[in-house]
Amino acid sequence: MSNALKTSTVVGIVGAGAMGAGIAQVAALAGHHVALFDLDAATVAKAITGIAANLARLVEKGRLDATAAAHAKERLLPVDQLAGLRDAGLVIEAVAERLEVKRKIFAELEEHVADACILATNTSSISVTAIGATLKIPSRLVGMHFFNPAPVMALVEVVSGLATSTEVASCVYETAAAWGKTPVYARSTPGFIVNRVARPFYAEGLRLLNEQAADAASIDEVIREAGGFRMGPFELMDLIGHDVNFAVTESVFRAYFNDPRFTPSLIQQELVNAGFLGRKSGRGFYEYGSNATRPSPRIESPKDSPREVRLFPQSGVIQRLQQRLRDAGLVTTTMPETESSDGAVALIDDAVLRLTDGRTATQCAYDMNRDNVVLVDLALDYAGSNTVALTRARQCSDSAYAAVVGAMQAAGYSVVPVADVAGMIVMRTVAMLVNEAADAVNQGVCTAADLDLAMEKGVNYPLGPLKWANAVGVAFFHTVLNNLCTHYGEDRYRVSPLLAALSWSRSSWDASHAIDNAA
Repeated sequence: MSNALKTSTVVGIVGAGAMGAGIAQVAALAGHHVALFDLDAATVAKAITGIAANLARLVEKGRLDATAAAHAKERLLPVDQLAGLRDAGLVIEAVAERLEVKRKIFAELEEHVADACILATNTSSISVTAIGATLKIPSRLVGMHFFNPAPVMALVEVVSGLATSTEVASCVYETAAAWGKTPVYARSTPGFIVNRVARPFYAEGLRLLNEQAADAASIDEVIREAGGFRMGPFELMDLIGHDVNFAVTESVFRAYFNDPRFTPSLIQQELVNAGFLGRKSGRGFYEYGSNATRPSPRIESPKDSPREVRLFPQSGVIQRLQQRLRDAGLVTTTMPETESSDGAVALIDDAVLRLTDGRTATQCAYDMNRDNVVLVDLALDYAGSNTVALTRARQCSDSAYAAVVGAMQAAGYSVVPVADVAGMIVMRTVAMLVNEAADAVNQGVCTAADLDLAMEKGVNYPLGPLKWANAVGVAFFHTVLNNLCTHYGEDRYRVSPLLAALSWSRSSWDASHAIDNAA
């Protein structure tokens, strides 16, 4: 039976900015009376006006009944002091990310609300344990982290500090579900789930740019069109704002005692220093003025189809690329299962095509004792994608590379060329997401199921990282990460102990690897 708060329970909101107003709208639509407080009364008035406008737009679009909208608006109650929240059964704080400010608010709230009132913080980065440490009843404080914009984004991270009671976390979880949200449990650790696991999405893009693997537009193109993400890292950072994104990265980096996995980027720091904050300033990685034009990704010019394509036995996702080559009528020979391929996907004229495994193409060529080696990057779905990225060994001839490009083009792909960097673009980004996800589960931050759900609902990933690990193969990602670690000689790419254990035991992610929720 659900222990969600009854709709007769008053919900208090402290902070009437964009996030507080969004949460107020969600609670009011769910049937609660909502008492909205801000130090600035004008901000409260603006928030209520904005909510009313949002509700009206939903009615116009046919997404909300006019009567329901009117009732939700009537449930919004402006209050001019914290004492006005005395009747609330749940108070959600959504103010600036400063520990002392939050502690002061909750200390004052305890003077007014009943002992049974649940106190929730919408913090995205501050320790729930630290916020609750000075409370008289720390067991009633819980993180209730909504994602912006709250009325639209489904995810709510329900975050337990060391003192948070199981009953309080469960009640908030069920309440979020009753409000139409997708809640997940998390233990209070830096970044919780999403802001921790998502760091490599930005970090690897920035590192690839720093290594001149490709330009920002080309990297974004590959991540979107081959990787299946809604946005590439650079356009997403421009949308978030580089001041905000860089600050979160710095916060997580410091909180993990300068773990190299979370090292901030000098490129992004320079953008912040220059005031090039992204869309809100008119310039970031891209320009956003009225006359601005978006740079195009680099795409290979048309090449002739190859004379010969021989496929080698493969399993997993790369078979879909092989099928595209078959469907294009390019395949002249399919080698028998007994034929050793040394990891090759195909022999295209004189070039060996391989799926990137964390080594450079040049190293692969050296290890295989072959000059003409071309690597293809990972794609979410080779059957449905229209874009692939290719790189070649330094010793690969122009004609051999052109044959592979021609084959990919004949199979219906646009080809984005990438410099010969270890792991390429999608593969190393996803490998690092998988690795961070595995570490979060291994450290008891959340369950495997909640982690994938959080990344799919909180940042719209096409697949949760652990689902992606299953699709490509846990052992393959283990290999990719080991190769990256060897190539760079950096602890940044060290393999999660849990990922290694699953690889060595020939296992995949399933319910048997999930842990009890952190609540």
